[in-house]
Order: sequence, then structure tokens, then C-alpha cells
Amino acid sequence: MSARPVLRRCVSCRQLLDRNELWRVIRLANGGGVQLDRGEGRSAYLCPSTTCLDDAKRRKRLQRALRCQVADSILNCLETRLHGNGDACSEAR
Repeated sequence: MSARPVLRRCVSCRQLLDRNELWRVIRLANGGGVQLDRGEGRSAYLCPSTTCLDDAKRRKRLQRALRCQVADSILNCLETRLHGNGDACSEAR
């Protein structure tokens, strides 16, 4: 049996992609804040591209999808990942 890919939609460009190709931003359950990659709660996915990240910042796409404020540190972490330091801020809040 072949495993079907799990598809998620980028909040910026609205393209459906395999979830392993997207960044996951999570609003943690019980008001625990926002973090990247792991955790339980409401999730939003974003393409790892300059255009999607810029659009998400400018139009507050992550805030709208997560229904909460997203700290600048999270957005800075995503920008750092975009420029090659993938593991630099995996635990950002």
C-alpha cells in the first residue's frame, strides 16, 4: 500500500502542498502562545518562499488564520530559516 500525502494549504498563496514541504505555525492550546513545528492546537501552514512570507507579513495572514497575534520573533525566525539557518529557532515563541 502506498501512503497518500497529507495535503495542507499555504495561508498566503493558497496552494495545496504536502505538509512536509510547508512551515507549520501553531497557536498552542490553552493560551500557550505561538510556536513553530511542534505542538497541539490550531495550525497554519506557509510556503518556505520569500513571496509567501512577505505577503503573510504584509497582509497578516498568519494572525488571521490562527486568530491571535503572532510575535515578530516568530516572523523573524521564519525569515532566518528562509536564508539558510533552518534549525536556528525551532523553539521560538
